[in-house]
Amino acid sequence: MDWTVKQGFEIEPFLQQLVGEARALPVSGKVADYIPALAQVNPDKVGLALATVEGKLYSAGDSTTEFSIQSLSKILGLVMAMNRIGDSLWQRVHMEPSGLPFNSIVQLEYEHGIPRNPFINAGAILIADVLASHYSASRQAFISFIRKLAGSDQIFVDEDVLQSEKQHGSRNAAMAYLMKSFGNVEGDVDRVLDHYFYQCSVNMTCEQLASSLTFLANRGLQPVTQRVICSRRDAHRVNAILSTSGMYDQSGEFAFTVGLPAKSGVGGGIVAIVPGYGVICAWSPRLNHFGNSCLGMHMITGLAEQLGLSVY
Repeated sequence: MDWTVKQGFEIEPFLQQLVGEARALPVSGKVADYIPALAQVNPDKVGLALATVEGKLYSAGDSTTEFSIQSLSKILGLVMAMNRIGDSLWQRVHMEPSGLPFNSIVQLEYEHGIPRNPFINAGAILIADVLASHYSASRQAFISFIRKLAGSDQIFVDEDVLQSEKQHGSRNAAMAYLMKSFGNVEGDVDRVLDHYFYQCSVNMTCEQLASSLTFLANRGLQPVTQRVICSRRDAHRVNAILSTSGMYDQSGEFAFTVGLPAKSGVGGGIVAIVPGYGVICAWSPRLNHFGNSCLGMHMITGLAEQLGLSVY
């Protein structure tokens, strides 16, 4: 459906309005500082982009500025793992909300090394193990996958962020070794963590992220290239887990107020999938206490309300 026609107004000026409103709000939240390289990011950046399944791209603000995608990478890793090993994946990682912080170790111990879902850190590390175990060069496979989706060879890892991730990744290492002790991590832990830190350190723009993920709004088919990225069933599954677990401990509230499958990252990015319509990507580095972008939440909420985009 062409929502621009249905609503009778142009989207891009409205995106510019949302960015302006966001910039005018009182300052709240703070930039992630537990990864020192992220603490150096300009906290006042604000970007917004919308890519539709019809191949249209709208954007405003700092939408072409690169930022660290962090946990947004978990969506792409999950799709690769689902494509690679199929339903056997769900014997090693579940699809339930955790109810605990994204980097919690407690639940992992109670549940014998099986992460609650692929979007908490333990789950994403498990996915990294799948990729590292099934690709001879998993890091290259991952970046190649992203570049093809974005239609750009100019997507790279931020080496400063990568080194920060490695130097301050003890908690992630603890989770990986705990899962290894239960037999749920098959590969070498150092190699698994190397892949995990690498994918979190990729830099992308709002426009690139929105365009790259349109296949999830289009039943697994990338609209522009008509390539099948994943099956219709797997697109449904990814969106379902995003709805329940993609926004950390704020996932229920986000579903309640916005009503879209979404994923956030501590780099300040948020992507929201609108099945049958497109993908929204917002970015602003200051985070609330859940780890979600304050202004990103504001902009996506405003856009979803204006266009009536809730899937519920």
